[in-house]
Amino acid sequence: MALKFAVRRSSPVLLLIFISALFFPLVNNNSFSVYAQTPSPSPKPSPSPGVEAPEIDPDDVISVETSEVLLPATVRDASGRLVEGLTREDFRIFEDGAKQALSDISLRKVPVDVVLMVDASSSAVQNLDDFSRAAEGFASHLASDDRVSLIQFDDRVLLLQDWTRSLVQLRRALRRIVPGMFTRFHDAVVLASKDQKARSDARHAIIVLTDGIDNGGGTSFGAAVRGALQSQTTVYVISNTEIERAEKERDLAALLAGSDSSIKFNQLRIQDLRLGLDALAASEKNLQELTSATGGRLYKPRSFQDLDAIYSEVANELRHQYALYYSPSNKRRDAQFRRVRVETTKPNFHVSARVGYYAPAH
Repeated sequence: MALKFAVRRSSPVLLLIFISALFFPLVNNNSFSVYAQTPSPSPKPSPSPGVEAPEIDPDDVISVETSEVLLPATVRDASGRLVEGLTREDFRIFEDGAKQALSDISLRKVPVDVVLMVDASSSAVQNLDDFSRAAEGFASHLASDDRVSLIQFDDRVLLLQDWTRSLVQLRRALRRIVPGMFTRFHDAVVLASKDQKARSDARHAIIVLTDGIDNGGGTSFGAAVRGALQSQTTVYVISNTEIERAEKERDLAALLAGSDSSIKFNQLRIQDLRLGLDALAASEKNLQELTSATGGRLYKPRSFQDLDAIYSEVANELRHQYALYYSPSNKRRDAQFRRVRVETTKPNFHVSARVGYYAPAH
């Protein structure tokens, strides 16, 4: 396990901790990688001997290990309303262009394991109470056989609550969120996909509140998308980019409305705001790609007061998601990506599903 520490020369205590880490493996009771750039007062899970935290490795392969593929799919009509009552005959599945035979279809018979993730960095910290209220409301809508876990990310990625069906446990974990500074969003997606894997008979989803701007991690956006696809995870993003954009545009307009001397004096701030707006635009593009590729959805509320309604909408979608099963005609176990397309025979219906999966290895 590779561990990185920032050790100050003037601190013999930290140096002793660093030396000790080289000879005594650090362990964590939930096999979750925790990285910290600065000391944090946040509570950490008690260690459990013999469980080693894995490294972040974008090349690690998490793939389908059975001959049957489970493909969650959401169907909406032209007005965006969820469609119920479809049968196996209403769907068409193609894998790498070849039509596949559906072996089964069910609606809300497959449990779901949902990772709730929250960006606890400085850009979102003032609205953590809104997230906690919305997350708790979301969990209250789940069925008795569904599970949730809770992750916060900033300059660290912390698992605050492992899989649970208890609303009381989730509520306690929400109170343990402690704000940080930077945003390790890509690291968090990879780790949530890899470490918080769903049960073999369950769907897997991540619901994350973030602006998606990664400024503290070492994982690329491509690796984050790949990690979600490898673990067959549907990603829903509630993005606060519209809220941040409105604030930056308002500040920029106020500065540009000043006198020529004032504008010249505030050039650095003006440039910073423009760069921030460009970063938000790029982030939204990435978030749209991530959610589309995994069969999820991107929400862009204009106010944090809308979080309750959005989380409730996601819970409703998960309850009305079709679970499509098929045995691929391509039986090769080559760990290669299989591109999948799902269609309905109804021309006015739109299907959201993963763009593919990784075949099992030898």
